Amino acid sequence: MRGLSGKAVLVTGAARGIGRAIAERLAQEGCTVGVLDLELGNAERAAAELRASGARAAAYAADVADYAAVERAVAAFDEESGGIAGLVNNAGWDRPAQKFAETEPAAWQRIVAVNFYGPLNATRAVLPRLVARGGGRIVFIASDAGRVGAGREAVYSGCKGGVIAFAKAVAREVARSGVTLNCVAPGPTETALLAGIDPTGKLQQSLARGVPMGRIGQPDDLAGAVAFLLSDDAGYVTGQTLSVSGGLTMA
Repeated sequence: MRGLSGKAVLVTGAARGIGRAIAERLAQEGCTVGVLDLELGNAERAAAELRASGARAAAYAADVADYAAVERAVAAFDEESGGIAGLVNNAGWDRPAQKFAETEPAAWQRIVAVNFYGPLNATRAVLPRLVARGGGRIVFIASDAGRVGAGREAVYSGCKGGVIAFAKAVAREVARSGVTLNCVAPGPTETALLAGIDPTGKLQQSLARGVPMGRIGQPDDLAGAVAFLLSDDAGYVTGQTLSVSGGLTMA
């Protein structure tokens, strides 16, 4: 896509799933990819495989809920890459099980820390660098749960809805600085997280029946949308949320 080649982009949660697919697509587009993940070993393996394909990639470890750790990783990538130009806030986590009235505050904390504070931390670490350079791109992996709600995922839905509103608010603040912020909202997607809560596959089959295209999403389905929003082709797009859900939510 236009203008992507040569850009340095950091992807959080990039060792597997949607984040890994995004990192691979950006590598194919000629980006220098920063693979940030909770475990350094996982990040290093993913970065090594990207380099084996001819891409430029480096690995960093940080818990996105820890601002100081995220800032250190961003600073390292910024220096080593010659200047960060984009960020994909992908890292996420959930434990869907109970109705909200059956949950306790202790169960909410990690969900909020990863899914809301995580994007805030990474954005705060990256944004001043982009503004100082006169431009850049930030993309958030939100969720259709944040647009329409998802039963037994109330806190997660709230976090993703908050991320969508946060992206819009910051997009307004920095629009004249040449920095854009947009969201990609997946519908049900086949990831390790979904497999972990659906070992029999029955939930995935049920979800697929509700999707007009007749299947749940694959990580690769998201990667192209993210690449577009990071590219110069989306230079006049900011504060928007693109649903990638096979038509599940048409609004």
